[in-house]
Amino acid sequence: MTIPFTENTLVKDIVNELPKSSDVFKRSRIDFCCGGNIPLKEAATGAGVALDQLIGDLTEVYEKRETGEIDWKAWMDKESNDIITHVISNYHRPLLEELANLSPYVTKVSRVHGGNHPELLNMYELFYEFKKEMLDHTAKEEELVFPLIQKLEGLNKDEREEVLKSIRELEKEHDHAGSLLKELRNVTSDFNPPIDACGTYRLVYNRLEMLEGETFNHVHMENNILFPRYL
Repeated sequence: MTIPFTENTLVKDIVNELPKSSDVFKRSRIDFCCGGNIPLKEAATGAGVALDQLIGDLTEVYEKRETGEIDWKAWMDKESNDIITHVISNYHRPLLEELANLSPYVTKVSRVHGGNHPELLNMYELFYEFKKEMLDHTAKEEELVFPLIQKLEGLNKDEREEVLKSIRELEKEHDHAGSLLKELRNVTSDFNPPIDACGTYRLVYNRLEMLEGETFNHVHMENNILFPRYL
């Protein structure tokens, strides 16, 4: 796979093309925001980081990015266990990682720019409510509901009713998460930063929009492919 950057690509351009590369730069103590107008090679030298290692880390992020359209029809024919494994590996794990990585950026932007842009304070509150909701939600799915679904055929009537009740609760939680994302989109003007926004400000909006898209795919797979098999 050919990566779309070289040692001469500007740091800011890499972040614009590959928003999650900001995590690599942050770990390497490379300023991708105000100091991002320099080539990758120069940034690595200035931070005392091996260029080969830096490019390797960036390549790993690039290769993990979401590519192509999802063949939802093909998933309709998959076994439930395969769907559950996919949801955990491809939605839960990346979601928890992204919530952890994005949190400091949301906090920093709201703290630094919230005085001039009060909508960022609303963004901060909505994001952290969404984060708490999804942490609790994914834990409930993995620790309680998914294991019961996988052995549903062997449960008695009362146990089956309890599982169905739990699935309906999960769907309500999905609705709430969706409403939070809708509010986030509203307060951020469809994730369009103002003209005076710095690089980190723009990064947060970009990654929030990516988070929205991944969450919609996650919920779609559960609500419209997995859960209807039991409801």
